[in-house]
Amino acid sequence: MTLVYEALASDLVAGLRAGGPDAYGHPAERAVSDGDGNPCRHCLDFVPKGAAMLILAHRPFSVPQPYAETGPIFLCADGCARHPGTSLPPILRSSPAYLVKGYSADERIVYGTGRVVPAAEVPGYGQTLLADPRVAFVDVRSARNNCFQLRLRAA
Repeated sequence: MTLVYEALASDLVAGLRAGGPDAYGHPAERAVSDGDGNPCRHCLDFVPKGAAMLILAHRPFSVPQPYAETGPIFLCADGCARHPGTSLPPILRSSPAYLVKGYSADERIVYGTGRVVPAAEVPGYGQTLLADPRVAFVDVRSARNNCFQLRLRAA
């Protein structure tokens, strides 16, 4: 199975860069990146050290509901190309482990799928979860801070 490493949609990111509201209805905060600790959820690479970045609340679900987690994310403040999808993105090579969970088509956690996975095992575990007919997509989050990193789908 080929995995798609799904970055945030370019139209969503363009709106946020233009001052559109985050998940809590606020414009993004502007800051300067200190380097490798600031993964952009659009290019799925790190905001370069010294570059402008946005910090905002993001909820990667269509509507608020009990399983729709919201948390902080970073974006390159200036334009960046959206990650192409099927190659392992740099942000998944930066931490020793990630929290990986499967979700149903109605955006509910599929119980028993969530676990902290060593970074090298994220693609394999993602494929295992996506082979389960109950799982429509897989979210990858920081194991340390629970921040949303990206979504996995089957190609």
